[in-house]
Amino acid sequence: MVGAPPRADDLAFMSRALALAECGLYTTTPNPHVGCVIVRDGVAIGEGFHAHAGGPHAEAAALADVRAQGRDARGSTAYVNLEPCNHHGRTPPCSRALIDAGVARVVFAMRDPYAPAQGGAAALAAAGIEVTEGVLEDEARELNAGFVSNVTRAMPWVRSKLAASLDGRSALVNGQSQWITGAAARADGHAWRARACAIVTGVGTVVQDDPALTVRDVATTRQPLRIVIDRHGDTPRDARVLADNHALIVTAQRKPGATFGDVEVLDLPNADGKVDLVALMRVLARRGINEVHVEAGAKLNGALLDAGLIDEFLVYLAPSLIGDPARGMAERAMPLASLAERVPLEFRHVDRIGVDLRIIARVVRDAPQET
Repeated sequence: MVGAPPRADDLAFMSRALALAECGLYTTTPNPHVGCVIVRDGVAIGEGFHAHAGGPHAEAAALADVRAQGRDARGSTAYVNLEPCNHHGRTPPCSRALIDAGVARVVFAMRDPYAPAQGGAAALAAAGIEVTEGVLEDEARELNAGFVSNVTRAMPWVRSKLAASLDGRSALVNGQSQWITGAAARADGHAWRARACAIVTGVGTVVQDDPALTVRDVATTRQPLRIVIDRHGDTPRDARVLADNHALIVTAQRKPGATFGDVEVLDLPNADGKVDLVALMRVLARRGINEVHVEAGAKLNGALLDAGLIDEFLVYLAPSLIGDPARGMAERAMPLASLAERVPLEFRHVDRIGVDLRIIARVVRDAPQET
């Protein structure tokens, strides 16, 4: 039956499934992060996670682990953080694999938002398997925010990373920003880079700091695509961000002769002759870019904010004051006429990272404004 109530140990095993899903955090794109635990008589007899697109899904990996240990999945419970798929893509349907293995009960956290894969819960129930859903659903959605965003909105999840002093200054008036925060915060930032599919910056940051924007200090075999918003094509040809050609330059009014060798250049002008940021995000979503990580200056952050494209801020606050004149976090196109026009945020997490504070704040859509 579908909708059977959760049991006492469901939270613990689903927590384990989510932890396994995180093992593929840096590698599964554009697929979702999924983990699975097979349990019988209160003991885990098999575990698995989806490691990369085209490879075995979490349920298949967990069932293979059961067999590799010489055990039998018949009569067991499968815990998975996403509804088992019900279609044959690059791999067979997981719902069928669970049915054929004789699993008696399936517990999953959230429904699959991808329409072609839906129907797993119904197929399991039709085969006489007890199905429980919604266990740690919020945690599961958080883990796959980018996948859900791409599937439901045809837009990537956009996270802007900012480092600032306690008074909100992200750079000196001359652009100097290295380093406002400490080493621990910078290392933590690399973990967030690693989970992203693409890193976006502006040409001003490239010219000022010449960042590589690569993932370092994190064990990963994949580097995110590096994207430079460069209206006129002013990125230096020897910029470190272009070093291995795994980059994309997005222009609007490229100067004659502005070429970048083997680096892809995408011309996306809007009606004002600037880069059409909304169109860019739609292009990235179609390319399977689920999470976009922004590391840019106040001007580009302001433009993204004005366009309604930022979903979440990852802010590292240093225990220091810079004062004015200095640069802020986001430069809006027009000054606000009243506080009612400010962007409402919801603090999701506040943690100490070394000497700094890390704040994860989410943009609240369609929030009632106070006056």
